[in-house]
Amino acid sequence: MARIRKIEINNFRSIKSLTWQPAAGINCLIGPGDSGKSTIIDAIDFCLCARRTVQFNDADFYNLDVEAPISISLTLGELDDSLKSIDAYGFFLHGFDAATGAVQDEPEKDLEPVLTLNLTVGSDLEPTWSLVSTRAQAQNTVRNLAWGDRVRLSPNRIGVLSDFNLGWRRGSVLNRLTDEKADASAALAKAARDARGSFGDDAEKQLGEALRIVGETAEDLGIDVGGKVRALLDAHSVSFSGGTISLHDEDGVPLRNLGVGSTRLMIAGLQRKAAEKLSILLVDELEYGLEPHRIIRFLASLGAKEKAPPLQAFMTTHSPVALRELAGNQLFVLRNAGGAHVAQCVGTDDDVQGAIRLYPDAFLAASVIVCEGASEVGLLRGLDQSRTASGDVSIAACGVALVDGKGVDKLIPLAMSFHRLGYRVAVLRDDDKVPAAEVEKAFTKAGNALFKWRQGRALEDELFCSLSDTAIGKMLDYAVDLHGESLIDDHIRTATKNGKDLEAVRLDLIIDGISEDTRVPIGKVARTKNGWFKTVSCMEELAREIVAPDLKQADADFRMIIEDVFAWASHD
Repeated sequence: MARIRKIEINNFRSIKSLTWQPAAGINCLIGPGDSGKSTIIDAIDFCLCARRTVQFNDADFYNLDVEAPISISLTLGELDDSLKSIDAYGFFLHGFDAATGAVQDEPEKDLEPVLTLNLTVGSDLEPTWSLVSTRAQAQNTVRNLAWGDRVRLSPNRIGVLSDFNLGWRRGSVLNRLTDEKADASAALAKAARDARGSFGDDAEKQLGEALRIVGETAEDLGIDVGGKVRALLDAHSVSFSGGTISLHDEDGVPLRNLGVGSTRLMIAGLQRKAAEKLSILLVDELEYGLEPHRIIRFLASLGAKEKAPPLQAFMTTHSPVALRELAGNQLFVLRNAGGAHVAQCVGTDDDVQGAIRLYPDAFLAASVIVCEGASEVGLLRGLDQSRTASGDVSIAACGVALVDGKGVDKLIPLAMSFHRLGYRVAVLRDDDKVPAAEVEKAFTKAGNALFKWRQGRALEDELFCSLSDTAIGKMLDYAVDLHGESLIDDHIRTATKNGKDLEAVRLDLIIDGISEDTRVPIGKVARTKNGWFKTVSCMEELAREIVAPDLKQADADFRMIIEDVFAWASHD
């Protein structure tokens, strides 16, 4: 069955222009809110739907400019024989080069034969569908897809209200599941009180194969349909046609009474069964109504893990669970780049794939701060919590995500991966070990921000050298709470070559304060491999309870680094 090879959208809602070559299987659009993800889903639906009319208004035009017509073009490949018919569509067949995305006028030998369907809407708000062809245009030949082909190609859409798919209504997935057809007229002619039951007996013969598939699908997906699935007359329907028939459980309760999540999961499973006849699926906010484990089953039912994709799905999500479950080549970041929208594949590089698994929320943000390690992540989180409690806007509300770069060697490559995908990126690193100068220069030259602690210092060095004596005392107490007095005492003795112990440092804090000669070695021992505050949670608490309240008394240069990071995060 046909797949969409190329999408071109112009002047539709928030999208001035977009050209995109989607994948043959799962295409999950991600990105911040209002980036145009749902607009693409609607564009595909409107262009390829089997509806006689689609309603448009002035708000559907980019910037409300009704003089610039809406144009949506879908190039369709993997055509069956009827769509490659020379008699029907000979003038309109093109050749598609998958390597370049180019559509050639002639269907040449090494190119895939394709058809391009265009939807245009002018200022009169009347939609016009037509096949695109330079050859046909030269001969003043215009035509649309035959209605039967439109019906076969029209995508199914799983939305908030999708329970029509649980009946044999026009366009529902059940009508494409098998070739079976039901005739309800005989049953409807009977008395009202036994019509539903009598037709149920007939439906078992007429729709047996479809009912078997529905039952097996429900069982596979863990959906309780109350035992045996039956096809009964829908008590709420007034149509004397196939649409009168819907799915019910063994007790006669309509399956449309299932919850939203169960309904969406069931339809996804049926869509997978009907893939040979219904190969394009549209899903906006795939996680709607689904618990995390059901999101995983939902995606699996659409063939997300299969090497040969059974169908082509276009979906949007804001779910970290969905991102973890999908591969990088199934995810597309949607961005507005200089007035033109771009849907860029995340890719399957190890750095990016690992980041998707560990920090899926970062791919749903607008900006990313890649921190050298867990300590910096915890520091920024704790400081942000303190700032938010004081009335400032949190960096999360500004669309900023924090990512652990797992050390200086992986830091810049990971940050550049986010940069290439169009994210606004900054790096926060220690300065005891530094990346290659040319690598870091390329990163900043690309317009990204770099924040680092002062020369030769790691985070713990900065804390013990920059905060007030009061804060130093509190940090020592916190370290003792975490690791015990004996261990901290041993560390201080080792760091100062037995010049100081924990008791002596505490005494210095009470009498004259501690000198730099004591601060420096304590900072170094605090940042060793098994350091005092190396986890996100430990540093987060330390930053919130100790560092943040002390910033006004802290060293001015240290405070400036912190302020610069939060200014960048706030887009100031």
